[in-house]
Amino acid sequence: MRPPQDADSRARILFFLKTRGPHTAAQLARRLGITPMGVRQHLARLEAEKAVTWEDVREGVGRPRRHWSVADAPEAREHFPDAHADLSLHIIDAARQAFGERGFDRLFEARTARQLHDYTAALPGPDEDLDRRIAALAKIRRDEGYMAEWTRNPDGSFMLLENHCPICAAARHCQGLCRAELNLFRAVLGDDVEIERVEHIIHGARRCAYRITPTA
Repeated sequence: MRPPQDADSRARILFFLKTRGPHTAAQLARRLGITPMGVRQHLARLEAEKAVTWEDVREGVGRPRRHWSVADAPEAREHFPDAHADLSLHIIDAARQAFGERGFDRLFEARTARQLHDYTAALPGPDEDLDRRIAALAKIRRDEGYMAEWTRNPDGSFMLLENHCPICAAARHCQGLCRAELNLFRAVLGDDVEIERVEHIIHGARRCAYRITPTA
């Protein structure tokens, strides 16, 4: 059995790669305070478990540098929660069979309406600063398992970044979930912003990213 600190270090490496994207072993060692040899050992174990993958990237002269990232594989997804993926898929299929497409759409609309109610109640009022509202939205999404964070761009726009999708299996099966979430964000943040999804896990990105631009 590996000691607990060993498993904890591997979890920290996976979390960092999930939220910050590809890094070299040397970069991981500096950022996480783990010895370079320790990082390489952890990465070797994670690679053997098919949880991470790598790509050699040439950066100027010299040898390419190996950049590690979380693998797009079931073995990697086991380390991050997907909200009862099999159950979600079965419920979607069962609802369509029991109620037909129109009945399923009505169930879907009811879910979205409930989310809108809950999100609106949790966010600061529309008179509050936009950055406070986006921060509150990111917290809601983080609490729901999306590993969400937000940043402000130099041009005054904002980014809502979701480093994980806990309903990914269901979203791949029913992409209306993704459209509904984008519309939900537009509804709760109001008419004074434009929201564009610029990265999408379903289309192969490592995260979902939304650019939020004030229009008023």
